Amino acid sequence: MSDLFSSTATQYAPLAARMRPSTMAQYYGQTHLTGPDAPLGIAITQRQIHSMLLWGPPGTGKTTLAEIIAQETKAQFIRLSAVTCGVKDIREAMERAQLSSQTIIFVDEVHRFNKAQQDAFLPHIESGLITFIGATTENPAFSCNNALLSRCRVYILNALAPDDIAQIVQHALTHDPELMAQGIRISDDALQALCKMVGGDARKALLFIELAAGLTKDTCITLAEIVQAAGSKMGQFDQQGDHFYDVLSAFHKSVRGSSVDGALYWFARFLVSSNDVTPIMRRLLAIASEDIGLADPKALSLCLDAWDTFHRVGSAEGERAIAQACVYCALAPKSNALYTAFKHAKKLAAETSDAPVPNHLRNAPTALAKSQGHGDGYRYSHNEPHAISAGQTYLPEELATPEFYMPSERGLEKKLKQKISFLTAVNQKDSS
Repeated sequence: MSDLFSSTATQYAPLAARMRPSTMAQYYGQTHLTGPDAPLGIAITQRQIHSMLLWGPPGTGKTTLAEIIAQETKAQFIRLSAVTCGVKDIREAMERAQLSSQTIIFVDEVHRFNKAQQDAFLPHIESGLITFIGATTENPAFSCNNALLSRCRVYILNALAPDDIAQIVQHALTHDPELMAQGIRISDDALQALCKMVGGDARKALLFIELAAGLTKDTCITLAEIVQAAGSKMGQFDQQGDHFYDVLSAFHKSVRGSSVDGALYWFARFLVSSNDVTPIMRRLLAIASEDIGLADPKALSLCLDAWDTFHRVGSAEGERAIAQACVYCALAPKSNALYTAFKHAKKLAAETSDAPVPNHLRNAPTALAKSQGHGDGYRYSHNEPHAISAGQTYLPEELATPEFYMPSERGLEKKLKQKISFLTAVNQKDSS
């Protein structure tokens, strides 16, 4: 029976696995980390490797870099996957590490380990038994616990540039025995399109090359065959990934900045990657109250109507309704006065939660309450001019008038500001 490392398994390995670099000279991209004057490059050259976390998008060379580090430093390399391993597997790996003078423990997708599993490495990193290398597509600041972070240096790998992808593809075409035996080449326009469509993911580029090689009727891969091999381009993020929140952030900031093009683009980008409009609609409702507020109160209703329309008529027409809400919110007058006012009110309320309610504002449903003076002196505003009880106070006595809400000069708030000025004048006239 053959195993994963047998010649039979290697023979049928995917192109990306067959082309995995084994030396730094074969490693493309990430020169900001691996160059001769870069910190990690210097550490590899001097064979002074430390524990680290490699953070970057898929297909940017995290696993490959870890394997090359082990190769260059002559260290035992033990690979674990956080998807399938548990504490028992970690314990067995540590037992193997004790048999070697230098061991690198590589954990792929380390963000999937829980706190207890991450903590299992700490004493062995601390004692120097192992050098720990973790690979993650998620921000380590959120996905790894502080104890592990404090013992590791974080290196950020970038999505590969189109030139790097082109070099990797050309290297595969001129060095892979199977492709060379078929005489496979690629046209310039197909290569340019491939380098753009894979989003800096070398693994995806090599997968598309391998599929296109099986489709081509000639020895030269054409643009049409690359497009056929790639199929529909899928989005880059999952529902918990950093890119997911980056796209939402870009959408929010575009609407806040009154960029219609930005709002529509990032909404469309979200749809390309996800069929769930709920995060976008939640963000739109937040924008309607946080960034637009009372400058245009209709924004909140329009967003709710768009969400309701989506559920009533389905995605095709419903997405257009949401796009309408995106454009409306982007062009609506902006004001964070309500957001700021409510935040300040909550802060002051927390600081003065023991301040008594003034007697004239208290309820007096019983004879006892009335005997204690509850409601005494309260003036019913509807019985007074302009429905304003001029001079009547509505805050605890020890609080100065905080003036939480300071409307802008934009949209409806311009009129609301005039109303506040009128109310202030009426109250000041009564107090004088």
